[in-house]
Amino acid sequence: MTTKKTSQSRHGFKPLEHVVYPSHGVGQIVAIEEQVIAGHTLELFVISFEKDKMTLRVPVAKVSSAGMRKLSDDQLVASALETLTGRARVKKTMWSRRAQEYEAKINSGDLIAIAEVVRDLFRADTQPEQSYSERQLYESALDRMMREVAAVQKLSDVEAQKLIEAQLAKGPRRGRADEAEAEAQDEAA
Repeated sequence: MTTKKTSQSRHGFKPLEHVVYPSHGVGQIVAIEEQVIAGHTLELFVISFEKDKMTLRVPVAKVSSAGMRKLSDDQLVASALETLTGRARVKKTMWSRRAQEYEAKINSGDLIAIAEVVRDLFRADTQPEQSYSERQLYESALDRMMREVAAVQKLSDVEAQKLIEAQLAKGPRRGRADEAEAEAQDEAA
């Protein structure tokens, strides 16, 4: 196996550019390499996920099927932040089914879908505690959203998280009485 690094752009992506890889979130292309494996030459994006201390090599030919994309633009980030201020939409299905749907949204790489998960699983201090699995999914979605907002708006992770939490605080108050009222309205609709 031999490795050769290149510095040119491929499929619209170039070294040192931040990208979103759906199942891992925001990473940075640190190199574009050619590797000869079993007699075949493969061109690979080398993506570093600094926070996770992970490096991923993605064949250039598999970029679109893997769902890798450029960072969202400012307008999409604004839409995602606006999504956080809406009313939570929690389906009346079993938790295991909802958890699968939330996981799929988180791993889709779609910033709006991730914002929906953050909004739907957010719990204000006045609300009942979340289960462990709800908390894990919420934190995973929050982390993915926070990293992309931070990268797009050139903020620190802490600043991006504060921005997201400020948007969540603007949403409808969801105490126990409000949740019961919302559920009654949903059933009537």
